[in-house]
Amino acid sequence: MLIHRRTAALRSTALAAAAIAAALVLGACDADSGDGTSDKAKDAGPGVVAPGRPGEPARTLSAEEAAEETGQDTANSADFRYAQMMIEHHAQALVMTELAPKKASRSTVKRLAERIAAGQKPEIGAMEGWLKRNGGDKHKQHHDHSGMPGMATEAQLEKLRGAEGKAFDELFLELMITHHQGAITMATEALTEGNDIFVEEMASDVVAQQTVEINRMRGMMD
Repeated sequence: MLIHRRTAALRSTALAAAAIAAALVLGACDADSGDGTSDKAKDAGPGVVAPGRPGEPARTLSAEEAAEETGQDTANSADFRYAQMMIEHHAQALVMTELAPKKASRSTVKRLAERIAAGQKPEIGAMEGWLKRNGGDKHKQHHDHSGMPGMATEAQLEKLRGAEGKAFDELFLELMITHHQGAITMATEALTEGNDIFVEEMASDVVAQQTVEINRMRGMMD
């Protein structure tokens, strides 16, 4: 994930620099008309070689196209919505994991809760930091818990607080699997609708990590 983030950042920087250079060049050889060269680049003269994303080939763009692409990573409403909602979503997961040390009967459940908390606390901090850096206050939205996929109701949380031993283990796993599934749904939406590289990386991490944890929890319920 870190490599991908650095590659994306370098790609954006390279595009910006290349766009400026292409605009200043008054004479140069026409771009090669081989694969990856856009129609605009063929017609516009000097081309800009744009590094591809990981696993994708480089492309030759016109200066105009390269300039347009440098602004494609600007955060949009979907990015802000995801960060704001996922902070609340993660916060509820921490409420549930805090109960495990005293109420769970199985050490595997206690360790799982500890891993979930260890992963989601830093993610909350990262998302809060991203919102602060990107003027999140200006994009603040009200989100109803009932509208967030996978969120436990207050009645379910009260039932979990009152459970102990095996009953707690079973209910915790059941609620947390649903909670993780909801997080994956939200992250998938962010990957589809969002535009910010950092949010993309956070959402990708959520999908990967929580898919693994769902499979682990399902195995614990057998």
